[in-house]
Formats: sequence, C-alpha cells, structure tokens
Amino acid sequence: MGSYKVLFISGIRVNISKLVAGICRYPLELLGIQRGFVFIFITLLMIPHSSSFSQQQALLVSGVRERKDSDHVPFVRTPRNGSTYVIAHRGAHTGIPENTLAAYRKAIRLGCDFVEIDVRRTKDGRFVSMHNARVDKYVKGVTGKVANFTLVELKKMDIGSRVGPQWKNERIPAFEEILELCKGKIGIYLDLKEPYVKELTAILKDYGMERDVVWYIPASRMDLLKEVKKDCPSCIPMPDPGPAENIPAVAKVLHPEVMATDMGQLNGKYIRWAHERNIKVFVDEDKGGEEEWMKILKWGTDGIQTDDPERLIGFLKGVSLPQGK
Repeated sequence: MGSYKVLFISGIRVNISKLVAGICRYPLELLGIQRGFVFIFITLLMIPHSSSFSQQQALLVSGVRERKDSDHVPFVRTPRNGSTYVIAHRGAHTGIPENTLAAYRKAIRLGCDFVEIDVRRTKDGRFVSMHNARVDKYVKGVTGKVANFTLVELKKMDIGSRVGPQWKNERIPAFEEILELCKGKIGIYLDLKEPYVKELTAILKDYGMERDVVWYIPASRMDLLKEVKKDCPSCIPMPDPGPAENIPAVAKVLHPEVMATDMGQLNGKYIRWAHERNIKVFVDEDKGGEEEWMKILKWGTDGIQTDDPERLIGFLKGVSLPQGK
C-alpha cells in the first residue's frame, strides 16, 4: 500500500462532494492514481485541518491512493506519424535559427513527437538551450562561453539575424520557456551537455513534466544516468550504449525504456537485442534522406532524429512500413 495525499488545503474549506464528482468522470491515469475508475463514498463534507488528523488518515477516508515516484508509468507517448517517432534536431530549423522558440514552435506545428534541446548552465545558475559551449557562432560581435554570461546578458543577444533579418528578435531560450511552450504539445529530447542533473530534475518536477522528457546521456557517464533515476525515479534516462554488444550490460543496470544511437552503430542486431528487452531505439540520422530512412525503418527502429522533420513526416505518410513495425 502506498502513501496517501491530503485532500484539503490549510485554511480553505473544500466542497468534497463536488470534488469527488469531478474525479469520478475521468480515467485515473490522468490523475496519477491507480488504473481503473474510483467510486468514492464520503460522508464527511469537510476535513478539518488538525494536527491530530494526518494526511494518511485523510486519504484513508477517501480511498484515493497517491502515486509515488517509484510507481512505474509506461512510456505512453505514442508516435503521431505512423509508428515512428519524429525528433526535430534543435527544433525544425530549416530557414529558422536553431534551438530557438521559433524552431520549436515550427516542430509543434508540423506534428513532431519530440524537439531536441541542448542544455547549458549560465553564469548565474540558470539553464538555456544552445548547442555550442560558446556564443561566437550565433551572435555578431560577441564571443565567449555561455557559462560566462548571466541569463539577462544572454537574453540581450540577437541570435536570429545571422539566419535572416526576419529573425532579429529571436533570443536564446531559457529552459523554463521551453517547458512552458512544449508542455502538453510535444516531448523533449534533452541532450545533457553539462552535469547538472539535480537542478534540472527539480525544475521538471515543478512543471510536472518528468514523463515528457527523455535524457540523452552516453552510457560512459553511468554516474549521471544513475543520478537521474535517483533524483527522479519517474524520469526517462536514455543511455547511448555504443555498440550493440553493450546493450545487455547497460540494460541490466538501468532497465531503460529507450536507448539512443547513431547510424554508425545501428543495425538489425542492435534493434533485436534492444526490443528483446522491451527497449525502444531512437537513432540520429547521418545524411538523412529517403534511402537512409527506409533502411532505418526496415530494421524496426522506433524513432528518428532529423534535421528535416517536415520531409521525414511526408515520407512516413507515404511509405509502407515493414511488417511487424
């Protein structure tokens, strides 16, 4: 039996009959409660705030079970384009500055399943998305590491004009801005560039997005992968094990729901060994294009990270997928 969550707010009277009536209309998966429907018969119309009435006793009255972090929630996000997840690398950035809110919005409009972001820490301990450690490539007349600027200083930088004058107002997005944009619309493929797991998991928990983000971390950084699971048991670490021969050992330690790889490692054996362990596989395309995508699909790969998500989605809509995919 799990722990229990209190159903009252200190100092506020709650109309429990209306609350319960609302709860009973919805599948409990949406409420973070055990599967099925709950039918609650409560004779108390108000639970008093009292030190003698514990949180556990409060929910024992109602019969509602709190979902603990250790309770496993399946990888429930389903692909939108056939049976293959489309991951927009740095957002949908064809003609748009990469790793910007504009690129992420485009990926949402296209119907992608995930946007890939590259998370780095600022001088004042905030987090932003930028692939390179330095701003030099993205900003005219400014050089230096992301870590040497505060968030306010980074926000003053124009990272769009190098792509086109219409993007001159695009700015480096804070991690929280990305979460607000993506929540309920698209998943996030988080490329952990720097080892700040504890800080990032805390932010994800604040937004209730633990199950909306997959964490790309090479299996060589097993310490970070374990830290993700320790700090956030419901989060989804996504190790890159390297060669297929490493899959059994990595799977035994982490029991991951998904693994990441590239075209240099992907082959039929890789997919077979992963799927035998109920692990999905996301691959980075190499050059992309229909010939490469078809090879990926024939192997039974679950997701493709691409720099051309619009074209990939069009391809997936027109292709006949291999039997069993």
